[in-house]
Amino acid sequence: MENMEIFYSENIIGGICRLEGDEAAHCVKVLRHRTGDIINVIDGQGTLMKCSILEASPKSASCQVLESTPLWGAHPYNLTLAVCPTKNADRYEWFAEKACEIGVDTIVPLIGERSERKVFKTDRLCRILLSATKQSLKAAIPQVREPLSVKDFLNEPAEGLKLIACCFENENSPRISIAQALREYECKKITILIGPEGDFSPEEVALALEKGYLPIHLGASRLRTETAAVTAASAVYFRYM
Repeated sequence: MENMEIFYSENIIGGICRLEGDEAAHCVKVLRHRTGDIINVIDGQGTLMKCSILEASPKSASCQVLESTPLWGAHPYNLTLAVCPTKNADRYEWFAEKACEIGVDTIVPLIGERSERKVFKTDRLCRILLSATKQSLKAAIPQVREPLSVKDFLNEPAEGLKLIACCFENENSPRISIAQALREYECKKITILIGPEGDFSPEEVALALEKGYLPIHLGASRLRTETAAVTAASAVYFRYM
């Protein structure tokens, strides 16, 4: 299963799926699959399809869907990681790749008051997540939302367990460990906020508490933004897997 070839298609109509662009080229030109070959295709929404190639073109390969497996490689929780982009874009991409391998459903680039990076483009991140999804044997590609401010995100309605990792200690709402939060508040729909290098501002933390977010810490070590995000994803994974 480690060497399982997986392709991606979002063009699936009437039992026929079509590989296009890089996916078709990789299938036909690089791996040299031909008409009649059986391949595995994910739809990015959680379903794995076993398909037979009908037409092997490096520009657009059509396939007959033989059988489908829903929720293939799925995890038993829904996790949103709202994480401020790092000054070095490579570090954010590393976080997204690793979080995808572990298990995440939505990634939200947040622009905080103390963020050093105020502009973030999602196109490259989406390509990285597609590759990580296939590599980690999953069928659902994490959603990447367009960047928005911390305050705008906090003002959106959110269900489930809501956590904010921050350095601020509040007498009325003391921080607890993420492990304790996941243990005490049994919930499989989870949103976790991770701030920029300079942390969230006091105003952002205050708004989060007002909106029902629980302040948490990720241990005694001082973690970089990307490390904190992967640590949070890992904590949820080991709690429920």
